[in-house]
Amino acid sequence: MSKKLFVEIVSPEHEVWAGEGDMVIAKTVEGEIGVQPGHVPVLALLAPGAVVRILGGRETGEVRAAAHGGFISVADDRISILAEVAELAEDINVDRARKALAGVESGGIGPEDTEAQARAARARSRLEAAGEAA
Repeated sequence: MSKKLFVEIVSPEHEVWAGEGDMVIAKTVEGEIGVQPGHVPVLALLAPGAVVRILGGRETGEVRAAAHGGFISVADDRISILAEVAELAEDINVDRARKALAGVESGGIGPEDTEAQARAARARSRLEAAGEAA
């Protein structure tokens, strides 16, 4: 029997998901990271509007979540995704995410408008986690 990772995705409000998986893929500010059992300890900031994928989780074989603001911690085959806001793919309202993205983009996003950039990143990650094109 192969070794598994214990993975948890939590936000300040609640535990979003916890379970076992074979591999976790997450986008950090330094690039995408893939973690399998036996990985060295890591602590990294999640990229704005990150999507976290847990391969080998649940019956579907993959768990996807949009994670906004936070970090990933890896130690002893335990992975914690600690995010300000996190949503599982099946909990995402795709229509609402599309409307949010359209609303932000219609107002124009300037390079100095960090709040608009953050809202757009959150909407895009929700769409990507739900398997939709942004």
